[in-house]
Amino acid sequence: MTSLADEFGTIDIYLFDQLIRGRLERGMRVVDAGMGHGRNLVYLFRSGFDVHGVDTDPQAVAQVRALARELAPHLPAEQFRVEPVEHMTFPDAFADAVLSSAVLHFARDEQQFAAMLQQMWRVLKPGGLFFARLASVIGMEDRMRRIEGRRFHLPDGSQRFLVDEAMLLDYTARLGGKLLDPLKTTIVQDQRCMTTWVARKRR
Repeated sequence: MTSLADEFGTIDIYLFDQLIRGRLERGMRVVDAGMGHGRNLVYLFRSGFDVHGVDTDPQAVAQVRALARELAPHLPAEQFRVEPVEHMTFPDAFADAVLSSAVLHFARDEQQFAAMLQQMWRVLKPGGLFFARLASVIGMEDRMRRIEGRRFHLPDGSQRFLVDEAMLLDYTARLGGKLLDPLKTTIVQDQRCMTTWVARKRR
């Protein structure tokens, strides 16, 4: 009997929420922008999604290709590329959904953040789903120590590019998107805030 862990891997619980609400359906073309070692791809591989992805770490890409060979051997290895998110080579309006899980807060500055976001939006079809989880200041504004611009020291000891509510709402509007859910932020006690940003690209 297949366990839940076998079926879903270590999927982000907030991405799992999108699955159970029917926003990601079998057969969709999905791009994971900054896929890491593929933690969010196990179920997609098993369930007939047309999965593509990029990451700058060659070892991570090799691991995702191996995972695809095991779970979705029909998917070509070339669908998983060693590329930075801000320079993805997928065509315009390519994907039904673009995933960005714990990626955008590694931006060096607002210029790189904007470039990553613009590329993700470019490859997304009109009407497509954009899902992002990223660190923010929301709910712990007084606990973050600014370094420069939008880079902060977090209470967990890390340094991250942090967004706030106004910035995410502004980007949603400027990109031509519509929030599918209100922004939702999880506060990890004395460590960080993680915000879920889910939008639909307007047709």
